[in-house]
Amino acid sequence: MGILMPKKVKHRKWHKAVSKGVENRATEINFGSFGLKSLDTKWLTARQLEAARRYIIRYMKKGGKLWIRVFPDKPVTFKGAEVGMGGGKGGVDHYVYPVRPGRIIFEIDGLKEEIAKQALEGAGNKLPIKTKFVKKDNI
Repeated sequence: MGILMPKKVKHRKWHKAVSKGVENRATEINFGSFGLKSLDTKWLTARQLEAARRYIIRYMKKGGKLWIRVFPDKPVTFKGAEVGMGGGKGGVDHYVYPVRPGRIIFEIDGLKEEIAKQALEGAGNKLPIKTKFVKKDNI
């Protein structure tokens, strides 16, 4: 699959924008039975998400399904070393997803609870934020 990044963007470079508060979208499990929920605010890079995805896939063997509920579409620019002031904004270096507390990052289905918990908690260790294993509420 490779690293996540948008195929085409309307604006190549974005303002930095600070994300505050808690998430109000994608806060509940909608697709699978188990999920990994964010408890911190941070930028998740495409590489970090890919590392976590690969970790989960290892636990899935031949069964189960994975949903990634975030997509890194925010470009982060970078000016090279020893480049002076001026000369405009740097080139796009990588893409991130600004995650806020309460956001479901991954959802999985088709695994036993203890295996799903191991997979998602291990994937959470790959991310630079505190995360929590959550189950779907069967009402």
